[in-house]
Amino acid sequence: MNRVIFSFFLATFIVQSQGSNFPDFVNIDYGGEKRISQFMDIYLPNRNKDSYPVVIVIHGSGWRANNKKSSDYGRNIFVNPLTEKNFAVAIINHRSSTLDSIFPAQIHDVKAAIRYLRAKARDLKIDTSFIGITGYSSGGHLAALAGTSSYDQSVEGNVGDFLNFSSHIDAVVDFYGPTDMSVFDDCLKRMGKEFKSPRKIPLFDNFVDQVPKEVQRANPIKYIKENSPPFLIFHGENDLTVPICQSIILHEALLKKGINSELIIDKNGDHCGNNLMPHHTSKMVNFFSTTLKSKYEN
Repeated sequence: MNRVIFSFFLATFIVQSQGSNFPDFVNIDYGGEKRISQFMDIYLPNRNKDSYPVVIVIHGSGWRANNKKSSDYGRNIFVNPLTEKNFAVAIINHRSSTLDSIFPAQIHDVKAAIRYLRAKARDLKIDTSFIGITGYSSGGHLAALAGTSSYDQSVEGNVGDFLNFSSHIDAVVDFYGPTDMSVFDDCLKRMGKEFKSPRKIPLFDNFVDQVPKEVQRANPIKYIKENSPPFLIFHGENDLTVPICQSIILHEALLKKGINSELIIDKNGDHCGNNLMPHHTSKMVNFFSTTLKSKYEN
């Protein structure tokens, strides 16, 4: 396998001739500050095309990790199925709420990565007429928030060099992400989980009742509008880490605003593994493909 390594736009790029085992573009510094927490990798399909629609992937970590973009888990679950269906995949890091900075730093980073993709689309072989986003657990939360706040400047931030570019999203797949954290613990208690309450939420490094405005600022439901993108949401009925009510209230709020939303509940699903099986990720790919097709048809 031939690989060429070179520097460009403060990033290290790897271009290779076969498959998606390695990124085509590595450690792209979308924030412009040379922080590993603001790097992303891009995988391209093994095709000979000038550009590809892209799906952004955000890892789960309880918002604590700032360097999970290179994990085999993300590559197997997201990269391979999407590139096989002709999507480019951008896996991003974001700042850790415990190591770097609390909310809204995380969504500011996501927005900056989206703007970077638009600004550098020609160099990265990205077709910006379709940018989808997905994530699991805390990454699902950030994906949902990026989607519903597509046209809302209040969580845009000023990270990176391309503030004049849009951060809007065309489609969202949310794997069991938190939404309204003001009711998070109440949902878990109704499911029979016992714990000491109140608990600190890592995203805020604080108790929910101490930062009510920030809790609502981080709530994807707050930003839903008639022009919000379509959603596909997955959740396990037995999830005792992120209770299923979090996805139900998001789904119902989207439908109330007339947004196309589908909620798939796995009756035997818990957190993570059972909801990231191949049959679920194939539905993710089909959703992005169908949404892309319908956009071009309209």
